[in-house]
Amino acid sequence: MNIIVLMKRVPDLVEDLEVDDTGKALDEDCVSLKLNEFDDHALEEALLLKEAGASSVTAIALDGEEVDKMLFTALAKGADRALKICHVGAPPGRPGAGEVGDYRGLAEIFAGVVREQPHDLILTGVQAADERDGQLGPMVAALLDAPCVEVVTSVEGSGGAVTVHKEFSGGLMAEYEVDLPAVLGIQAARATPRYAPVSKVRQVQNEATIETVSGSAGGGSGVSVVEMTPPETGEGAQMLESVDELVEILESKGVI
Repeated sequence: MNIIVLMKRVPDLVEDLEVDDTGKALDEDCVSLKLNEFDDHALEEALLLKEAGASSVTAIALDGEEVDKMLFTALAKGADRALKICHVGAPPGRPGAGEVGDYRGLAEIFAGVVREQPHDLILTGVQAADERDGQLGPMVAALLDAPCVEVVTSVEGSGGAVTVHKEFSGGLMAEYEVDLPAVLGIQAARATPRYAPVSKVRQVQNEATIETVSGSAGGGSGVSVVEMTPPETGEGAQMLESVDELVEILESKGVI
């Protein structure tokens, strides 16, 4: 079973985010990027499947700042191949999708590259910190004409099908048998994503090679950002020490 993991970098939400002069995107000079947390879980689930007998794991990412480091880290953790997609041309659009426009464009790029690679199972994070809509996996699946299951917490099996555990709202779990090839959106791996020591990453940088491939997108979905603004800040909370104070405030506002 050949597994492909789709990976992307997202803004580090620990940092303060600022809107650029256009008012339609984040100021890239003030943004620190990191591997999407859910993609890290997708990679871990792929490596667990490899340890259970899968043939190979290939990490794929769009070219950009420090993408090489991210892909070398994936190799240090146990991935067999790393592919970097270059020469992307598409209209500008939603923040987070970089040069590719929107997530429809990103899905087209990934799907086009995946078609040219040996693949049985495509894993991606269930969502990304910069979008939270969880649509990349389903879009890639639609373009590849493959089944898709999202919010996955466990993947097991080999051959022509895998057994997948999916979480629904309220903590309800369901089990599916999914024919391959398929696309899965991973919410959580069965184990905490493994750590790759800096020394191991440096060793891989000296010994391994990141393959480069070309990718392109169509016109995207046509969705664009009209305006982006920081959240409004209020006057802050007022701490109350008694119920009488609360009653007094509610009376003054005409609530009671």
